[in-house]
Amino acid sequence: MDAVTSSSTRTFLEARDFLLRHLDDYDTAYREFRWPELDEFNWALDWFDVLATDRETADRTALWIVEEDDSEGRWTFADLKRRSDQVAGWLAERGVRRGDRMVLMLGNRVELWETMLAAMKLGAVIIPATTLLAPADLVDRIERGEARHVVAATADTGKFADVPGDYTRIVVGEAVTGWQRYHDAYDRPAEFPRAGSTKASDPLLLYFTSGTTAKPKLVEHTHASYPVGHLSTMYWIGLEPGDVHLNISSPGWAKHAWSNVFAPWNAGATVFLVNYGRFDAGLLLSAMDRCGVTSFCAPPTVWRMLIQADLGSLRNPPRKVVGAGEPLNPEVIEQVEKAWGVTIRDGYGQTETTVQVANTPGQPIKPGSMGRPTPGYVIALVDPVTGEPGDDGEICIDLSRRPLGLMVGYHGDAERNAEVMRGGYYHTGDVGSRDADGYITYVGRTDDVFKASDYRISPFELESVLLEHEAVAEAAVVPSPDPVRLAVSKAYVVLAAGWEPDERTAESILRYSREHLAPYKRVRRLEFTDLPKTISGKIRRVELRAREEDPTTAEDRAAHEYRDDQFRD
Repeated sequence: MDAVTSSSTRTFLEARDFLLRHLDDYDTAYREFRWPELDEFNWALDWFDVLATDRETADRTALWIVEEDDSEGRWTFADLKRRSDQVAGWLAERGVRRGDRMVLMLGNRVELWETMLAAMKLGAVIIPATTLLAPADLVDRIERGEARHVVAATADTGKFADVPGDYTRIVVGEAVTGWQRYHDAYDRPAEFPRAGSTKASDPLLLYFTSGTTAKPKLVEHTHASYPVGHLSTMYWIGLEPGDVHLNISSPGWAKHAWSNVFAPWNAGATVFLVNYGRFDAGLLLSAMDRCGVTSFCAPPTVWRMLIQADLGSLRNPPRKVVGAGEPLNPEVIEQVEKAWGVTIRDGYGQTETTVQVANTPGQPIKPGSMGRPTPGYVIALVDPVTGEPGDDGEICIDLSRRPLGLMVGYHGDAERNAEVMRGGYYHTGDVGSRDADGYITYVGRTDDVFKASDYRISPFELESVLLEHEAVAEAAVVPSPDPVRLAVSKAYVVLAAGWEPDERTAESILRYSREHLAPYKRVRRLEFTDLPKTISGKIRRVELRAREEDPTTAEDRAAHEYRDDQFRD
């Protein structure tokens, strides 16, 4: 690249280009990849602006947003550099300084990406926030995040009316009394004050996790751990310069930064969005076809909805398709492969990390496995009792070769940090098993796996079988108390369209379970209901377990559940 001048940029570029050269050569990539060693590095200045000023990439589309009415906006790398420089200068005039915390609560609109780039350039720390947050959530973000600035759309400013704090209020959209209007930034020059250098170890992001089992944790990432760490995510997806990448994820959550900011722009690819109010499979597929999407990532919930649509309507389906968020079920993978001729490749990571384990491009895929450790990650499966690594146990990262993509820690929580970093490992809280070829299969969360008749049961394994039944759209399996077995497997089921929540449907699903699972594993109780979820869309099994254990709900549960022994021949 002709625009590369700094040594930090060259170091980053060497690591990135190594992975691009070995996209289909996992063995070499894993054996020889080394994370770049960076002292001073600001991804927005030292990488994004390089793309924006290089003659080969400056006029390439960086961001492409299609709206529900088929109108669209397209911005090149050069466009976003200029606009983010304007915003950075305007924010600096309003008191945003290096190290200041900024809550960023915007939907999929260009101002989101502009503000992220501008904040990085100024050295501010971004606290991403979904627009689904309630005032109580925002109080937590402002207080624990020690936020000094807030950027929000007009429709969401009312949520801050009762959120105390001395913070700058900036509104995107129509003017609101007491809020400074973001769009005034476009009236100023494309320049901003450079207040010293950025250390790669300086804080960049503070993420509040979705809280599936407890109060949200506050995850801290640096100017290196997420921007550069997502080289592993770029490698997993197989992104290359010129790709048009669509990722289904809501702003405010880590996966949005993974695949709608860092991974595609590390590759010099286009970030593509379909901005609908409610998920619409037909609209999504139409836009993908019309705009030539080459790479697609979606969580299992979206994949399960898509296979109920006409996948075959795409004349040129994407050639790179991946799934993340929760493990994918075999039924989904089979239907996509039949319709598009490509196999969805699973990837595993957390808010705390970039992609750790994945099925990478060009490698054999084993049914049910989420793949092998990505370049730069050394994964151990640690026995929760002995603390020794083996082929079964908690998925952990070896800290003796600490990957760049691992968080600094949980901000302000020394006790929790000591717990998750104990024994020389970062503990993910997930359980897996590894075969002779190094492929890792996800078993479940450490707090989701349970015992029934002294057998260890993985809810995910049972849910995967249930989802193969045509009546099941979603399922969550939890232990239900039993006087003989101590616990049995119970499934909470959301039905696919056209099925009734009646005895006939229950019998069909339970018989299918009996036929496709070993006797000790099979589902013995079933209830039709909506599933409790976090605002990021993950199932809160903790609520379902609590319901099963609560004696005050026993009568209500019995009235609505079906039991396997009802349908014995």
